[in-house]
Amino acid sequence: MNHLLHHDLQNIVALAEETLTLTKEHFSRQSSLPPGRFVEDLILESLPEKGLGAQGVLSYFKENYSTKLSHSAGPRYFGFVTGGSTPAAMVGDQLVSLYDQNAFGSNDSIAPQVERQTIHFLKQLFSLDEDYFGTFVTGATMSNFVSLAIGRQWVGEQLGIDISNEGTFNMPVKVVSAAPHSSILKSMSMLGIGKKNIIKINALPDREAIDVKKLETCLQSATTPIIVVANAGTVNTVDFDDLQAIGALKKNYNFWLHVDAAFGGFAALSPGYSHLMEGINEADSITIDAHKWLNVPYDGAMQFTKRKDLQLKVFQNSAAYLGDPNSSPDYFHYTPENSRRWRALPSWFTLMAYGKEGHREIVERNCSLAKKIGDWIYTSEAYTLLAPVRMNVVCFTLQEEGISMERVKVLLDRIRDDGRVYFTPTVYKGVPAIRAALSNWQTEEKDIVMAIEVLKEMREQKK
Repeated sequence: MNHLLHHDLQNIVALAEETLTLTKEHFSRQSSLPPGRFVEDLILESLPEKGLGAQGVLSYFKENYSTKLSHSAGPRYFGFVTGGSTPAAMVGDQLVSLYDQNAFGSNDSIAPQVERQTIHFLKQLFSLDEDYFGTFVTGATMSNFVSLAIGRQWVGEQLGIDISNEGTFNMPVKVVSAAPHSSILKSMSMLGIGKKNIIKINALPDREAIDVKKLETCLQSATTPIIVVANAGTVNTVDFDDLQAIGALKKNYNFWLHVDAAFGGFAALSPGYSHLMEGINEADSITIDAHKWLNVPYDGAMQFTKRKDLQLKVFQNSAAYLGDPNSSPDYFHYTPENSRRWRALPSWFTLMAYGKEGHREIVERNCSLAKKIGDWIYTSEAYTLLAPVRMNVVCFTLQEEGISMERVKVLLDRIRDDGRVYFTPTVYKGVPAIRAALSNWQTEEKDIVMAIEVLKEMREQKK
């Protein structure tokens, strides 16, 4: 065995302890860590002929790289809808690497069975019918990809074509939505559906929610079965399509209903917001992301469908050594991957550790704190609230004539470099804007007080 490898093996406990020390240092300093930062391009170095050893490279990383990371998993990162990692989820994630299971098999390891248990828990958490089949994938983009692939297969079979075997043959697949997430268009591109085959339906006035009457008009004129993508929580304003009304249309029209509930699905946890998810069980497929509001590390989302049979047709992996896909529960027959990280384990840990009550509290606290920001902006003379604060996202802009994205970015760069809070830019109904998204388990009222102070101070600097 290589000398360095042998040395590292002998000192594995010391390495673990040093990593633990780095973890302790990180959390002890988190109140002073910048949630966002600008880093110059890394100068690429030559690969060393002789390695540094694990301990050597850990020290090198700590000195040269750890200080240049953003604290996006912290309580004042209000950029993308990014949770953090609850303590239990971090433990689970470390064990994923320790045991390094390929979570595709059915009986050679308990890993895939833990995944099934976790999916079962999540269906209970989101009040999903038990007849949904669920799998873990890498993120919401891949969940949307899998769901649209199943929807595409369904469209083909309505026309007598098995796309999984025969291909599309230039068969048009139309996707209808009011405010689709960019990952829907990306998935359409990857699936060969084509981005041009999106049909945009107007939203309700001053909303991002689809006008159901206009959707029905579109369905009436459709000459082939189509895929409808409904939103359960848009990225700018957390607006929800009327899932009940859209589901009711299925009685008279033949379409595949996919609900993108990447983070809005967590509305189901709270009595104050659960009405927004009524009708979810009319969906043929559903996207929900774990590394957002469930607060587990990146590389974890769920995909649910009632058409497991179609999912098998699309993703089955036929090989002699893998057995009969029609009688196998193995996940590599249902997702794009053959090799699958045991990404369900952090979710299992956090669900078991904090239960429904703990995760409900995170959702409700984030929503309450987002409203505090919105209430302040509503009365501010420096900023303008662009939409009601429906859950955990605040969409606002500068209160000035001829607002431009350049002006917004100048302010946001100033806020980022200040190092106390972090926001990201967006565009809402053509208006350059700022988006504050709260989804971290650590965010408290003191963080909101600081955020408001920063918004005041950085705005005053322009004068």
